[in-house]
Amino acid sequence: MDYEGYFRDQLDALMGEGNYRVFADLERHRGSFPRATRHGGEGTSEVTVWCSNDYLGMGQNPSVLAAMHEAIERCGAGAGGTRNISGTNHYHVLLERELADLHGKESALLFTSGYVSNWASLTTLASKLPGCVVLSDEMNHASMIEGIRHSRAERQIFKHNSPEDLDRRLSLIEPGRPKLVAFESVYSMDGDIAPIEELCDVADAHGAMTYLDEVHAVGLYGPRGGGIAEARGLMDRLTVIEGTLGKAFGVVGGYIAASTALCDFVRSFASGFIFTTALPPHVAAGAAASIRHLKTSQVERARHQENVRKVRARLDAIGIPYMPNPSHIVPVMVGDPVKCKWISDILLDSFGVYVQPINYPTVPKGTERLRITPSPLHTDADIDHLVSALENLWSRCALARAVA
Repeated sequence: MDYEGYFRDQLDALMGEGNYRVFADLERHRGSFPRATRHGGEGTSEVTVWCSNDYLGMGQNPSVLAAMHEAIERCGAGAGGTRNISGTNHYHVLLERELADLHGKESALLFTSGYVSNWASLTTLASKLPGCVVLSDEMNHASMIEGIRHSRAERQIFKHNSPEDLDRRLSLIEPGRPKLVAFESVYSMDGDIAPIEELCDVADAHGAMTYLDEVHAVGLYGPRGGGIAEARGLMDRLTVIEGTLGKAFGVVGGYIAASTALCDFVRSFASGFIFTTALPPHVAAGAAASIRHLKTSQVERARHQENVRKVRARLDAIGIPYMPNPSHIVPVMVGDPVKCKWISDILLDSFGVYVQPINYPTVPKGTERLRITPSPLHTDADIDHLVSALENLWSRCALARAVA
C-alpha cells in the first residue's frame, strides 16, 4: 500500500470539502488579552482574538501569574512522575480541596485535561459497575462519547435535553441494574443549556447516577463560579460534576468532584489517571489562584455577560444571523464550509480579527459557523471593529449570490 499517498488523498479530500483545519500561529501578549501576534510566511501581524475559550482572560490575571511564578521558584518545572510515583505535589492537594469546595462535594480528583477527565472517569465507572447502562445525551462531547464507548458498557442515546425520552428509556431498564446518566450543562457549539433539575428528577426516580460536564460553565456561572448547577442550586443533586481548568479558569487540566469513595474509586482504577505524569505544580498553583479569585470576584462575570449582550445587540442591528441561546456562546451561522473558512480567512488577513471556522465533524454538515466568544476584556472599539468587518463580508457574500 502507498501509505503516504493514502494520507495525502485523505487530506486533499478534506481540503476540497472545506473541512481541512489550519492552525493560526499566535503569540498571546501577557497583560493585553485579547491581543496576539500572528506569525506567518510574510512576517507578523497584530490580531484580536474573538474565539478563545479563556472566557474571562484569567490566563493573564496577575494573581494567577504570580502564583505560577512562586510555585516555579519553590518546586521547579515539572511534577517528576505520576501521582502514585513521586508526582503528587502539595499544590495538587490544595487544588483538589479548592475544587471540592467549589462544587460542594467531599472530594475532587485532578486530570491532565478535561478530555482525559471525561474519558477516564466515564470509562472507569461504566466498565466497573456490573451490568451498567449509560444513558448519554445525543449532543455530548467527543470525550464523553469515547469514554463511554471504551467502557464497553451498554449505552443508550437519549434525545438532546429531553427528560421525557430519558424517562422512557430508563423505564425499560430493570430497576436494580446500575445506570449512569451523562450530560453537559452548556453545550459549547450551540450554546444551549440542559434542564438539569428535570434530568436529575428522572434519574432519581429510576435510581440512576448523574454525571454532569460543566466545562463551559465553571467560572462563568453561579455566585462563586461553580457553574450552572451552582447557579440553579442543584450541585447536591449531581453524583459527579466534571470540569476543566483550561477555559474560564485560564490554565490547563481537568477534574471530577464527587464523594470521597467515588473519587477514590476512579483514582484507584482509571488507567488515564494512574499511568500519566501529573500536572506541573505551577499549573496547579495557577489554577487554584484562579478559582480562589473567581469565588469572590463578580467583576469578570458581570463584564463578560455585558459584552455578550452588546455583541448580540450589534449583530441584531445589522441582521447577521446567530443562533440564540441563554449562554455566553455566540454562534454566527454560515451553513457552508468553504464560505465559512473564506470569511474566517478574510477576517484574519484583512481585518486582524481571529475567529476560527467551525466545520464538520465538530458540528453537523450544513451548520458551519463562526463561534464568537466575547470576553470581559474586549473593548467597545473591539466590538465596533468586529461588527463592521462582519457587515462588510456579509454584504460581499450577498453581492456574490446576486451576481451568480
